[in-house]
Amino acid sequence: MNTPSTGLSIRAFVVLFIVVLGLFLLNLGLGSVTIPIDEVAKILLGQTVENEAWQNIILKIRLPRTITAVLVGAALSVGGLQMQTLFRNPLAGPSVLGITAGASLGVAAIMLAAGSATTAFAIRSLGIGGSWLIVLASSVGAFLVLLIILAISYRIRDNVVMLIVGIMVANITIAVVSIWQYFSDPEQIQEYILWTFGSLGGVTTHQLGVLGGIVGGGILATFLLSKTLNALLLGEDYAQSMGLNIRRSRMLIIFVTSMLAGAITGFCGPIGFVGIAVPHLTRSFLNTSDHRLLIPSCVLVGAILMLFCDIISQVPGSTTVLPVNAITAMIGSPIVIWIIVKRRNLKSSF
Repeated sequence: MNTPSTGLSIRAFVVLFIVVLGLFLLNLGLGSVTIPIDEVAKILLGQTVENEAWQNIILKIRLPRTITAVLVGAALSVGGLQMQTLFRNPLAGPSVLGITAGASLGVAAIMLAAGSATTAFAIRSLGIGGSWLIVLASSVGAFLVLLIILAISYRIRDNVVMLIVGIMVANITIAVVSIWQYFSDPEQIQEYILWTFGSLGGVTTHQLGVLGGIVGGGILATFLLSKTLNALLLGEDYAQSMGLNIRRSRMLIIFVTSMLAGAITGFCGPIGFVGIAVPHLTRSFLNTSDHRLLIPSCVLVGAILMLFCDIISQVPGSTTVLPVNAITAMIGSPIVIWIIVKRRNLKSSF
């Protein structure tokens, strides 16, 4: 593994942090109502501003959404990095084990399984309680799939087989959801499809604390596993020769990634692409495979990508809000294609 000099790493982190900070402030200022950046800074610092409506817009609406964007980008990027390293597959992402599909199954059970168009209305009528119900259903679905994956991973050693099993489990859950959709009313299907588009604006201030705690704990656990991830990148035989317990390490990595992906899906809906793209962007930016550098860098690059996509999805100056899933794929895909063409060989990173 080629590790850059300390000075270069520090400069890279400083640049990434400045970009995150700039996009964070820009995200707070842009929207259906444009607020000057200096006024945004005053509001964040607790100073008084001339327009009190701006303060309510920033603190009650845009700040939770912007923080959510940072958490989503960080969590999915770190989860994708772990999966790509574990399976040594550049196409692996946090949803590869079926955890996201399991979360979607839990939400479908609430929105579609009742067989009545009043289900979605009843959920909306609960207000904040309804949003917690969606989070709970998603978490239960993700947890059940996680138990299945952990049980299989304990019995199967081959990572390729694990990858196939994860894809098959995801296909099973998608099939069940499709059957529910077939027998559901159009109103229910519409509500569920809107949820699958993903949203950063549905997380309340109270939920933000829970989401932040889960994401923070998952990222910290990933950083503690950085040496394990570095060893796995060199091959399981080499890792075992260093005294690494492959089975236990694999289960820990799967559990942490599932926790991150399940939490994001539960609070924000299924958001794709980020977990696959950001690790490649980060490796290209730092030109290293050392996870001690990649993990914090993925946090920053993931935050940058999600903040930028959120700005685009808000369509500044308009009341229109585009699906964030569509924006992440539309903005990020050309960048990843450019990196692949430039580097020509992604296998060198694995």
